[in-house]
Amino acid sequence: MHIGIIGAGYVGLVTGACFAEFGVFVTCVDKDKKKIKSLKKGTVPFYEPRLEELVQRNTKEGRLNFTTKIADAVDSSLVIFIAVGTPPRGDGSADLKYVEEVAREIATNLTGYKVIVTKSTVPVGTGDRIREIISKNLKEKVNFDIVSNPEFLREGSAIEDFMRPNRVIIGTDSQQAVAIIKDLYKPLYLIETPFVITNIKTAELIKYASNSFLATKISFINEIANLCEQVGADVHMVAKGMGLDQRIGPKFLHPGPGFGGSCLPKDITALLKIAEEHGVQISIVDAVLRANEKQRENMLKKIRDAMGNLKGKTIAILGLSFKPNTNDLRDAPSLYIIQELLKEKVKIRAYDPVSMKDAEGILPEVKYCKDPYDAVKGADALVIITEWNQFRNLELDRLRNLLKEPFFFDLRNIYDPQRLRGKGFRYFCVGRV
Repeated sequence: MHIGIIGAGYVGLVTGACFAEFGVFVTCVDKDKKKIKSLKKGTVPFYEPRLEELVQRNTKEGRLNFTTKIADAVDSSLVIFIAVGTPPRGDGSADLKYVEEVAREIATNLTGYKVIVTKSTVPVGTGDRIREIISKNLKEKVNFDIVSNPEFLREGSAIEDFMRPNRVIIGTDSQQAVAIIKDLYKPLYLIETPFVITNIKTAELIKYASNSFLATKISFINEIANLCEQVGADVHMVAKGMGLDQRIGPKFLHPGPGFGGSCLPKDITALLKIAEEHGVQISIVDAVLRANEKQRENMLKKIRDAMGNLKGKTIAILGLSFKPNTNDLRDAPSLYIIQELLKEKVKIRAYDPVSMKDAEGILPEVKYCKDPYDAVKGADALVIITEWNQFRNLELDRLRNLLKEPFFFDLRNIYDPQRLRGKGFRYFCVGRV
């Protein structure tokens, strides 16, 4: 089978490379000529473990091709995935201008039956809107089907998520389209992946509901962590006791500085906007967003309360990306914390394994360092914001000697409090005393 993927960003490129690995012939399209030129050479414009290897292998073997022309993908493909961005507007709603632009261009190039699939996260009703746009812009009468096939790719483990997913959602009113998409995902039948077949609107809502619920778990455990600090409880044991209940589960019950990234904040605000437009109040989801903002403020308060007046102090920040194994800084807790510290005339020394180059354009005032020890040298405090594996076994005696003052703020609860305090640190974490 030949498929086209319009949009060679994170979702589109991962989807294309993984389908090519399944043996499908894939044409990826993007308007960015520089990006396409790089991809043809096997260079991926962002960090995702194993992705570059997949792109290079499948490009070499002829299953993965790149172009700037939508017509090339439409002409050669039975299935066309729309994987362009849906950035938030000022009011929080998803901006569909790129999706609609692609739909019009697909329409002008349709000469036979195609299955048009939305991979982008889009508001409920977008499938109907795409159908309307294509129907109005067809040059000749041809049949086509619309499918919603939302992605559930976690940055840092996207390849595994695609190859071994929890489920595949197929939303459409066409049995022919269902058969074609199921055939496309045929390798997943060998590992007994559940398939959920539903209508388009339900499939569109599943993605928003899933991300909002995951965010709810994060904000919930963060608020419980704040209570634990006041009553002398251990949030890790609370989370373990909760997570062993199969109705709750242990995932996403890890306290920290709050969630960020390209999906959860954007999808929550978009869901709230969808609900508002339909006269429905989703007060829990609204509270989740407010709790997440408050959690970032709580982390700053933790630093201020411990250190007093911060003006003129130097603070070492370890971890900038919103989570490990990605260079994505979108809505990362580190950005808020650093920007607020800079307002208080704090000098920031920072280290992150992969995202410092991206951070330089956002936070030029920060001193970027060659490793964690370089960042800590001469600093008044150390703050771990992102739990990269290489931060889990730092040389504690070396850190203590390099720090001017022994303040250690572990916002991801990587270390054991007793051990750190035994090493002479003034150690602060989240939800533990």
